Amino acid sequence: YKSPSVLNLCLQSAIEGQQNKNQIIVVVDGFYNLNKEVLDKWSEHIDVLNLEENVGLCRGTNLGVYNAQHDKVLIVNDDNVFPKNWDTKLYNQLKPNYVITPNQIEPNPSMFSQFNIKNLGNIDGFDLNKFWEYEDKLSTNNLEFNGSTLPIFMYKLDYLRLGGWDENYENGMVADWDFFLKCNLSNMNMIRTYNCHFYHFASVSVNNETRNTAEVNGHNYAQYKWGSYIKHNPNNNLKYL
Repeated sequence: YKSPSVLNLCLQSAIEGQQNKNQIIVVVDGFYNLNKEVLDKWSEHIDVLNLEENVGLCRGTNLGVYNAQHDKVLIVNDDNVFPKNWDTKLYNQLKPNYVITPNQIEPNPSMFSQFNIKNLGNIDGFDLNKFWEYEDKLSTNNLEFNGSTLPIFMYKLDYLRLGGWDENYENGMVADWDFFLKCNLSNMNMIRTYNCHFYHFASVSVNNETRNTAEVNGHNYAQYKWGSYIKHNPNNNLKYL
């Protein structure tokens, strides 16, 4: 989208942190020229899906999944930093009917009590190795049934069966809650793994005023669609009506 410095760090961590060579699809949701230098820098390691114009987070995410050449997909926004060995750690835990959520490290307190709160610095000058060292000390083989946050790792067929992101949500706000609700209604296992943690800067591309308006509109659309606002259980992150 509009944050090439964020994209650069995201791609660096994904590429240098992987143990295997994965297909990495970068969905460019408009503003290609703004991101061109970063895309060229990592061109040997990524597939670029240039949408040419801004179609929104939901449509962009769906198109990214449609273009995946493999049966398992990991959906990550550009404001995340990948941990070391992210691919093998996640791959070894995926089972049929699972939606795997790697836990997150965020700089500020979160509504998700499972997150680790630690400010590891700004995007510019972010010390990737320092993050990897810190993250490695947190990692355990613990799994809990309290997923329902991004990033998510799952079978592509399950994503398609559930209909992916609903493209009617403005700026993608509340679309993740909608998707996780569909997962719950389809009896998917919403798993959080603590064997790897992604660092999350949190919504660097959207200002607070735009975000707040889109979030209100998103909840109103969900109420229109489902006949009730989507609710959040703070203990297990279950989404329900």
